[in-house]
Amino acid sequence: MVLINGLIDGRTCFDIRSDVSSEFGSIMSWRSCKHFSDNSLDAALMRDLPPTATLRAFEAATRHLTFTSAAQELHVTQSAVSHQLKHLEALWGVQLFERGKALRLTAAGAALAPIVREFFISLEATLGDLREQKDRVRLSVSTTYSFALKWLLPRLPRLARQHPELLVSLDTTDKIIHFSQGQADVAIRLGKGDYPGLHSEFLFGEQVFPVASPELLRRVGTPQSPAELLHFPLLTRDGAELVPKWAVWFQAVGLAYLPLKESVRFGDTNMTVEAALLGQGVALVRSGHVENEISDGRLVRLFAVPFPSPLAYYFVCPKGIEAQPHIASFRQWLVSEALKVRRLDE
Repeated sequence: MVLINGLIDGRTCFDIRSDVSSEFGSIMSWRSCKHFSDNSLDAALMRDLPPTATLRAFEAATRHLTFTSAAQELHVTQSAVSHQLKHLEALWGVQLFERGKALRLTAAGAALAPIVREFFISLEATLGDLREQKDRVRLSVSTTYSFALKWLLPRLPRLARQHPELLVSLDTTDKIIHFSQGQADVAIRLGKGDYPGLHSEFLFGEQVFPVASPELLRRVGTPQSPAELLHFPLLTRDGAELVPKWAVWFQAVGLAYLPLKESVRFGDTNMTVEAALLGQGVALVRSGHVENEISDGRLVRLFAVPFPSPLAYYFVCPKGIEAQPHIASFRQWLVSEALKVRRLDE
């Protein structure tokens, strides 16, 4: 299974566990001024913790606001619910409900109700995750959003089939990560291979080329030479140092960059590709970003001009952990997938 941050939250298990602790602390800290010292629990506070069944009765009663409905949900008698709630009020020293023709929460009950409810939600979610992770090893992988979306995600089912023991937690960021701070176990990065103090392995390089949608080419014609592109709407990825630059590509084919019909500038690679798919112009892309779009005919590569990107993808991790069994399994799978890409480019 793969848990993905943003697409699917890759930190759910640990975050929920943390939330359980914080919410549990909130339940217990209602009388914290008497019992907490430097965020530690003392014996008196632990004695204030009611049985789980009692908290369940309270949580159900706060939703139904009748002992009868709460009892039906919990499959116990009405008197059992009433007894548990009286015990809870005595234990905590506060009145939780106003009893009359209708059951109403007091201010204390209303303050505690969402805390107890969140505790059970977090507890159930965490237990579900833990059961699912039984006999599996979690591996936290960091990479860029574009690489995850366009290259890694389509291949993850193969990883799951080959290594069902791995539970990959995939997080995406363009920022520098710090392994020492536990931000990830391993990373896949686009760069020049200069990662001092870390273990790194070359995965694959990419070609840079223009692409356009068949709809755009039907509308304005297919350029017969790179020079004709100067009269086409060019989609420009702005800002980032690592993105392909039209000026560099035109220079490589012996032309000065004079974008007579430059279109909108985009701050995101995926947005640039999407604009090309919509027929808004010609995009300059790295091959890994449009692999699927070209193979299914949604985008057309223009000109077979070889122009390798000065950057490549690398597997990176702290030195010494690359041989750990779960990391070695992922690394070897990743290298084998990258080798397929390199063979296609040969």
